Amino acid sequence: MHFYHTNDIHSHFEHWPQISRFLREQKKQHQDKGEACFVFDIGDYVDRSHPFTEGTMGQGNVELLNRAGYDAVTIGNNEGITMSKEALTSLYTDAKFDVILSNLLTEGQQPTWALPSKIYVTDMGIRVGVIGATAEYRTFYSKLGWEVTPPCEALQQMATQLKEQTDVIVCLSHMGVTEDRRLAKLCSDIDVIFGAHTHHLFIKGEFVQQALLAATGKYGEYVGHVQVQVDLNQKDITHKEATVYRSDALALRDEEAQEVHRLIETGKQAMSETVFYNPQALTQNLFGESPLASFFGRGLVAYTNADCAMFNAGIFLGSLDVGWVTKGDLHTLLPHPINPCIITLDGAELIEIYELSLNEEWPHIEIKGLGFRGTLMGAMMHERLYRNRHGRLYAGNREVVAGQSYTLATLDMFTFGYFFPTLKHAEKDYCMPELIRDVFGWYGVQSSGE
Repeated sequence: MHFYHTNDIHSHFEHWPQISRFLREQKKQHQDKGEACFVFDIGDYVDRSHPFTEGTMGQGNVELLNRAGYDAVTIGNNEGITMSKEALTSLYTDAKFDVILSNLLTEGQQPTWALPSKIYVTDMGIRVGVIGATAEYRTFYSKLGWEVTPPCEALQQMATQLKEQTDVIVCLSHMGVTEDRRLAKLCSDIDVIFGAHTHHLFIKGEFVQQALLAATGKYGEYVGHVQVQVDLNQKDITHKEATVYRSDALALRDEEAQEVHRLIETGKQAMSETVFYNPQALTQNLFGESPLASFFGRGLVAYTNADCAMFNAGIFLGSLDVGWVTKGDLHTLLPHPINPCIITLDGAELIEIYELSLNEEWPHIEIKGLGFRGTLMGAMMHERLYRNRHGRLYAGNREVVAGQSYTLATLDMFTFGYFFPTLKHAEKDYCMPELIRDVFGWYGVQSSGE
């Protein structure tokens, strides 16, 4: 049997025409030989940082998966927590593949668009059980109205249920490599774990006890291929191996590239809707104050009703000219799938955060991950958070003193503890499903009176 797999493409379509053609051709070749062939995606195929994805709210991505002949997918955190519950519920309406997901519930029930597991039977009569799960971002999912359960436990339960009904069990795991290795040690019933989330790459796979782990890195740079040989009489697995193919080495036809380009242009056209009129130029400054940062800071405070706000200037990937601002303009300016967050802090904690934010090295740090889609951190911007001429810190009109409580509006990327350890354990209220570009657009409408 042959399994082809992708993961963490994140709407990077640079190599998608080659990948799509390769998958279709490989499946046909195997089927012509009488060999079973399955194609899986392991999540984070959808990423709203791309205008095609944003313009079609991910449904264009689903159409690309349909055309490539995928059999099943699981979701990643980009499908799960950067989209509203309504958007995720309708995302796979036109899917011609199965969505396998065992650890996401709505009101205690399996969502109608996903299956907890699926058994596929090959022409040779081999029963292949497929299970899947996604990373447990409990706080974010609960804010959106979902219930996410511990993935390892859910997968073990599914594997136990399928053990007597199947000959091979494979897992679509968007949990990350550490959890995949843990799952392999905990559950001897799983034969292959297709991994994702941590963007790890296994050129030849990795064996952890009985399980073969396979993963293809990120952004469609590789396509994975796992071969499993089964004794038809005993229904026992006799051999497993994994390899990957470089996508930039795959064959490409001009007409296929043009077809994908047309689909992407369709998504961009959906972004031409106007949001508000901008009466004055809002220019950016990566390393200091700017009209753009001031505008967003005021909007963030107004939207959250927080005492003060803090964010980095690197989130702005351009400026705004005078004139009508479209959805596309806002997306280009703020492509990050980042949510606002309101954090409640003691005065002593807020003073500590403020002092840390003045680190002179931070503006030049390159940031990767955390939902950030820019390059450099940029200077830390403060709105209604300042020191007076006597050196005392104020949040709005209140002096910041230990023992009193204050609310700080910031970006969810700062709540994971990498830059501000205190924020990881502080009381937080995430604004979801609103992204920071939604807040910018909302404030633009409020300011223009539209």
